[in-house]
This record gives sequence, C-alpha cells and structure tokens, in this order.
Amino acid sequence: MQDCIFCKIGRGEIPSAIVYEDDRIIAFKDINPLAPVHLLLIPREHLTNILDINEGNVDLIGHIHLVANKLAKEAGIAEKGFRIVTNCNEEGGQIIFHMHYHLIGGEELKNFA
Repeated sequence: MQDCIFCKIGRGEIPSAIVYEDDRIIAFKDINPLAPVHLLLIPREHLTNILDINEGNVDLIGHIHLVANKLAKEAGIAEKGFRIVTNCNEEGGQIIFHMHYHLIGGEELKNFA
C-alpha cells in the first residue's frame, strides 16, 4: 500500500531506528515506547492484521518469533521476561492497519489478562 506508514518504513521512505532487517521483516524502535525496550516487528509484505495470514504466508509468523527471540536476547530482556503483542482491528486496539508485533520488556509489566 502506497500510503501505509509501515510500508513506507519498510521501503526506507521514512527514517526509523532500525534494529533488524532482512528480506521478509524489519524491526525498529517504537517512537512512543511503553517500556525501556519497545520494538515493532513488521513484515515487509503488507498484511492488514493477523486475519490476513494464510497457508501461503504462515511461515512468516514463525520467522517473526525467531527474530523476536534473537532481539530479546540482544536487548538483555530474555531472561527476566518480555511480552509479544499484536492487536487486531479497532476493538482489539489496532491503530496502524499493517500487521505488526510489539516486543516489550526491560521492566516488570503489569498483567492485563
């Protein structure tokens, strides 16, 4: 999508604090962090949310989780704990309609479930 902010970040049109990228995903620091470590992991392919996952791209989710594990270890939050969150649609809290995962940690996180 031409006007999607995350697609623009993925194409390098909008600067961001990139911490990881490959041909399938990009990870960068959230501009409004909720914790000391708050990264966003997005697929380069535009998927609106997890409802767009199908048999053709299901391996992408595993890849995102492997990269999240790597980044959590590099950020020093793996041992104490972290959270991976994705929101789906408006009532699920989704604001940007490009599937993305939040990797959050670096302090004790409050339970919400």
